[in-house]
Amino acid sequence: MTLELLEGTAAMAEAAIAAGCRFFTGYPMSPFTGLLEEMSRRLPKAGGVCLNAESEIEGVNMTLGAAAAGARAATGSCGQGIALMQEAIAEAALNETPFVVFNLARNQQDYFQATRGGGWGDYRTITLAPKDIPEAVEHTQLLFHLADKHRAPVVLYGDPLLAQTRVGVEIERRDFGELPPKDWALDGTGGGTGQSRQIWTWAMGKATAPGLGPDGHWRAIAEKFDRIGALEQRHEVHNPGAETMIVAFGSAAKFVEHVVSELRAEGHDIGWFRPITLWPFPGDALEAATRGAENVLVFELNGGQMLDDVRIHAHDRRAVRFIGGVSIAESGLSYGPLLDAPVLRRRILEAL
Repeated sequence: MTLELLEGTAAMAEAAIAAGCRFFTGYPMSPFTGLLEEMSRRLPKAGGVCLNAESEIEGVNMTLGAAAAGARAATGSCGQGIALMQEAIAEAALNETPFVVFNLARNQQDYFQATRGGGWGDYRTITLAPKDIPEAVEHTQLLFHLADKHRAPVVLYGDPLLAQTRVGVEIERRDFGELPPKDWALDGTGGGTGQSRQIWTWAMGKATAPGLGPDGHWRAIAEKFDRIGALEQRHEVHNPGAETMIVAFGSAAKFVEHVVSELRAEGHDIGWFRPITLWPFPGDALEAATRGAENVLVFELNGGQMLDDVRIHAHDRRAVRFIGGVSIAESGLSYGPLLDAPVLRRRILEAL
């Protein structure tokens, strides 16, 4: 496999196709627009279907339908568009229909949206937040696997840097292990046999085959997400137990890594912790990494959202302080100066 120079959206599109995605739809909202354009060019050549939906609501429901028929399907938008998709994402979680949602945010890290959702019922969404494009290529394929493994919608959380930067990457299909058969898919094979299949958020079943009903089904769904929460936590940590720990996710964590490496070279006892899964949040790992820390600094590009989870799980919540903020370029479509390394460095040193 050769190295290709690709923009992030092109790399994610190729990774999705390599993972077997054959249905994709969305409504153009920058920076997600680039992924929609790439899929419209590349997916038909792979035998798939890409549709430009009339709205985010239409797009996510078409994706739900394709996934219910057994296809590996995906959709996406930026945070504003994902907000309109929340009801259908919740429906998919509750009726156990797997697909991937690409959330390519514009200029703010919408952590609450990614981890708390805005739908109804007892559900969660596995959310991976890659720090760079090579990791996004891996995570894209992993998410299709996790969606099918757990029969649930899942989220890749990105941003303009992930979408619009060009790097050299290798695209090849990755094997994450065996998956259960999709014997639940509405593929028409059960028609006329008396064994036709059904996907229903209430799981009421049929007169000849009663289901669990809403209470039993939703309790089972809640228990499933508890199991997922224990199984799928992912994180990265450097210099655990340091006097100062910086917690960051996604592209912002890449800048933290750089500044921390400079400060360590100057003699500061400092490290960083990165939740790779925003949900399930790797709380036990964070607690262990912050034992002995006098300063636990949270750097995120919003008014303070992941801050809640850090306060819950840090070894000493009194050590937790926020050093992030909303930082928007004049265009409103990209990040502002808070991602300049000297600005981040100054914020860290002022907090010590």
